[in-house]
Order: sequence, then structure tokens, then C-alpha cells
Amino acid sequence: MLKKIYLMIIIASLNFCIWTTTALADEDLSLDSESAILMEAESGQILAEKNANQQMYPASVTKIATAIYVIENGNLSDAVEISEEATEADGTTVFLAEGERVSLGKLVKGLLINSGNDAGVAIAEHMSGSVSKFSEEMTKFFEEKAGIKNTNFDNPHGLYNENHYTTAEDLAKITKYALQNDKFVKLFGMKSVDWESKTWETTILNHHRMVKGEIPYDGVTGGKNGFVSQSGYTLVTTAEQDGMHLIAVTLKTPLAEQTYADTVKLLDYGFEHYEPSTIDEGTSFMANGKEFKNSEDLTYVHEEGSKVEEEINENGKLVIEDNGELLKEFQLDNVEKKQPTMMKNNQIENVDQEDNTSSLYLYIGIGVVGAIIILVLFLLWRRRKKRKNNIFI
Repeated sequence: MLKKIYLMIIIASLNFCIWTTTALADEDLSLDSESAILMEAESGQILAEKNANQQMYPASVTKIATAIYVIENGNLSDAVEISEEATEADGTTVFLAEGERVSLGKLVKGLLINSGNDAGVAIAEHMSGSVSKFSEEMTKFFEEKAGIKNTNFDNPHGLYNENHYTTAEDLAKITKYALQNDKFVKLFGMKSVDWESKTWETTILNHHRMVKGEIPYDGVTGGKNGFVSQSGYTLVTTAEQDGMHLIAVTLKTPLAEQTYADTVKLLDYGFEHYEPSTIDEGTSFMANGKEFKNSEDLTYVHEEGSKVEEEINENGKLVIEDNGELLKEFQLDNVEKKQPTMMKNNQIENVDQEDNTSSLYLYIGIGVVGAIIILVLFLLWRRRKKRKNNIFI
């Protein structure tokens, strides 16, 4: 009986320790944001998330999608004539004047850095003829390019519309895609830019407080913030430390301070618990006698000090696991052994045979000719000798 009591005490103690550890871990990542995600930018691995596939209203972080879409599909040197509709855009603007002409590249700066909604409307009208057409084309673009599944853009700037929605995961995917473009990366990290237009001459400032340095954080590379009453505060932030680049997205946070606090929690969690690993381009893997190689560097992240296992199947799919948990899958290229073909071997053999046959014919010809010459000389010698004998007789 006493032993059973001791055993129950031990089990209860273990359960308490396990519960306490889990509770502390959850408390470390307790977020005020209704939806959030932390993604590694190279591999796309999700390191932490909260309601990441719940449809949300993005507000001005929409402009990340608009900016990279225009950078990749527009001519940034185009002169855009500003319409009356653009000047009537609600919310934050860069005070565009009807009829003035502004380069498309400058409008992208006004859109992304100063969150100009008027710039967004002008961009959409120039690119597609209307806001609705532009939004439709942009949605399809990211479905194909970034693999988004739960997003519908209704405008280029993020002002509230019930048909304008996305998810934290889709926003992270769009940002991951955008980070592959150097022009976007440069704009995304800008703190300010000089602005001169028909009605306004100033220095426009990035509204993201971590990008500006108002909330210091080591390694911040870019970001975009947003707010409308229906969406709450929204924030997308990128940061890099020790070769690992993270994307943090927080949506529908009640207060601005909370959205930044949640972002810091997410980034801290990623940098403190994970580290990147890279499989160099051209690394060879064998499976069932077949050789496979990767045509580019492959990056994945894993918990620090964890036991990572790499396994490849006969179809060339490389599976990365951490203590039995799937981290990442990569499809490798099959490498065929480069051996001379039978045709080439036959051609080589035929050439050798032709060379040998030619040499043989040459030797035979020389021999025949030599024999004929010897025979002729012999006959001439016999004839001459016979004539001499006849003379002496």
C-alpha cells in the first residue's frame, strides 16, 4: 500500500512538471494578436503560428503584395497621370494632384514607405485600367507564384472591404516571394525618402516603428504596418540574424504596442530556438544504385542541438526529419551515368578496323609491287645472260 502511495506521488509530480513546462512554453509565446505566424524566409518552414489560416482583413500590409506585383510586372519608368479618383482615396495619402504625372517607381515608394492610398489607386488604374481589374489580376498572380490559397484582393491599398481578405500564412508566403527581388528588399527596408510633387515637398517616413529604430531590434531588414478599425493593427516584419532570415506576421491586434510586442516575441522565439542548415549545391545522394544531386543550395532550419536525419527515396525525394518530425522535403535531380554509347563504341571499333585494314592493304600492295619488280629484274637478268652465252657459242 505504501509503495502504491509513493508511486502515485511520483506520477503526480511528473505530471505537474510536464504541465508546468508546457504552460511556461505556451506563456512565452502567448500572443494578443488574433492570428500570427513565424516563417523562415528561405525554406518557407513555419516555426510558430496562431490561427494562421483564418481569414482576416489585412489593412495596409496589402501594399506588400501591390509593391512586388508592380515591380515585377510594370515599367517603373512609366509616367502615370493622376486621376480624380486617385486623389479622392481615403486614409493616408501622399497628396497627389489631379493631372500631375508621376513615375510608376515613385508611386511604389509612396505606396510602400508612406502607405499612400492615392498612390495605390493611381498604380492600379495605370497597370490594369481599374482597381477591380488590377485586384483580380494581382490575386491570380500570387496564387500562381506564391501558392496562396485563402486570399482575395479587392483593392491595392487595404482599405476595408468584406471581399478583401487574406491569412497570416498567405501574407508570409507573399512576403517570402517578394524577398527574392532585390528592388523590393531595398524599398522594404527604407526608413525615409525625399518626396517632391506638384503639391507636396517633404521627406516621407516609414511608419513601421521597428524599421525606423523607434523599437530597437537587432537585424530588422524591413516591414509594413497597417490599421483599419475592422482589421485592428496588422504588421509584417522581416529580420536576419546569424544567417537565418525570419518573417513575422501579426493580424488583428487590439493595440499598436501589442502588435510590436507580439512580433518581438515571435522573432525572439525563432532566433533563440532554431538554427539554419544548408546542403551545398551539387551534393550527391545515392538510393537503390541511382545518383541524385541538388541543382541549388538547399536550406532548412531545425531546433538547436536537435538530431536531424536526411533520407532519400528511390524517386529522389530528400526528406529532412528532426527527431521523427518532418521538417522539409526537397526533390533532387536524377544524375545519369555518362558512359560512351554503343554507337560511339562501334564507331570507334569501326575506325580502328578501317585503320588496320588500310594498313594491311598497303603492306600487301607494297609486297606485290616488290615481288613484281624482283621478278622483272630476274627475267631481264636471265635474258641478258642467255644472250651472252649465245654470243660465246
